[in-house]
Amino acid sequence: MISIKSEDELRLMQENGRLLAEILAELVAEVEAGRTTSFFNERAVEWISQCGGESVFDRYAGFPGVINASLNEEVVHGVPSEERVLKSGDLFSIDIGMTRHGFCVDMATTVGVGPVSEAAKRLLEVGEQSLWEGIKEVRIAKRLSDVSHAIGTYVESQGFHVVREYVGHGIGHDLHEDPQIPNYGPPGRGVRLREGMTLAIEPMVKVDDLPTSVRDDGWTVVTASGGLSVHFEHTVAVTKEGAVVLTLRR
Repeated sequence: MISIKSEDELRLMQENGRLLAEILAELVAEVEAGRTTSFFNERAVEWISQCGGESVFDRYAGFPGVINASLNEEVVHGVPSEERVLKSGDLFSIDIGMTRHGFCVDMATTVGVGPVSEAAKRLLEVGEQSLWEGIKEVRIAKRLSDVSHAIGTYVESQGFHVVREYVGHGIGHDLHEDPQIPNYGPPGRGVRLREGMTLAIEPMVKVDDLPTSVRDDGWTVVTASGGLSVHFEHTVAVTKEGAVVLTLRR
């Protein structure tokens, strides 16, 4: 069942989103070659606690971290590690979620570590823009698959491919609520968007069109070709005025 949030609940989620966006911005500011992915996990633990929140990833179904820390060919669910060291030219994806006063917010971004290749820059641009293409479709009475279609058609038009095995989701009291939000598919299908819905929209974009796989750690999702992947996500509310991105710094 899809939960509908009241105006007061949306205001609380927006405050949570602002705090989470500030934490993610601080993490991004710390990105530099030579740091381990566990360094960012430890920072996230500290900053989430300082703002009165709790991680929604820590031990979620056994996940060993408070952020997903994914590098290069790692699509999502990268496990923070002292052995994973950032190098110049890497692409580093950080996925972070928090619950505070009973409501969850979730967001992700991918950044370059120092100078990156032109191909990597292009992938970053397309991945981020695909998120905004989906958000443009978040309006009352639009169909859920209009969001999916906008993301997928944009990505394919730019010569890249969306990950099909992992999807966005509803969010609120729980991290993962109905509905699921694929990043591909035909328009005009699925539920109609209603005021008060909150959605975590999260395209994962890669260079190959092959199925992903999971490493032996049971978590880290990787591209089949070893090619690059990026991940962008915002928590978004459906309002009378259209989409309101809850996970923005203000």
